[in-house]
This record gives sequence, structure tokens and C-alpha cells, in this order.
Amino acid sequence: MEKMKSLADQLREKMVKPVEKGNGVQPNADEDIQKKAKRKADKIIESTILKALVAYDNSDNKSMVHIRFDKQTVDVMNKFKMATNVDVTKFVAFAVKHFFDTYPEIKTIIKQFIQNTDL
Repeated sequence: MEKMKSLADQLREKMVKPVEKGNGVQPNADEDIQKKAKRKADKIIESTILKALVAYDNSDNKSMVHIRFDKQTVDVMNKFKMATNVDVTKFVAFAVKHFFDTYPEIKTIIKQFIQNTDL
């Protein structure tokens, strides 16, 4: 009976030791978490549009525009910020610039309107 108690005590001691050393987390678990986070970040950055978004610099932009979005779009943008650590303002500024660059006919429509207004 004493051997069983001592064996149980030994098992309890082994289970308690990693918790005391790592504050509730095993030493290897911290390294695993860091590796997983790095792999996740690497997967996120693989997208070319995301690389362009991260590289986009809106620090010299001074004009502000008040825009209204529906709740679902705001939720998605906020989750995007949490996932990529890219500010929503930067995201929207990049998206509008990319939209105008992708569809130059919009600029043409605006120019035509301005020319017709001046006449």
C-alpha cells in the first residue's frame, strides 16, 4: 500500500513541477506558440495584395472623409485589422486608390463631368 502511495505522490510531483517552472505553461509550449504565430503570419503575407497594402504609405495624407458602412462591413474590416494588424484607415485609403487605379474609366467620367460643368 505504501508503494502505491509513493508512486501516486511521485506522479503528482512530476505533474506539478512543469506548472511551477512555466507558470502554468510548459517551456516547449511557448516555443510552439511562437512558431505557429510566425507560420500564420507568413501565410498571411503570401498574398500579393496584402503585401502591397502593408507597403502602402498613407502617412502624408491629410484630408479626411466621413464614410458610412453597414455593420457587416465594419465587422469584417475590424477582424481584418486584428488578423493583419493593418489600420482600417490605411485599408480604406488603399482600397479607394486601388479602385481608381484598376478602373481608370471612373476618372474619365469625373473629368468629363467637370468639363461639362465649366461650359
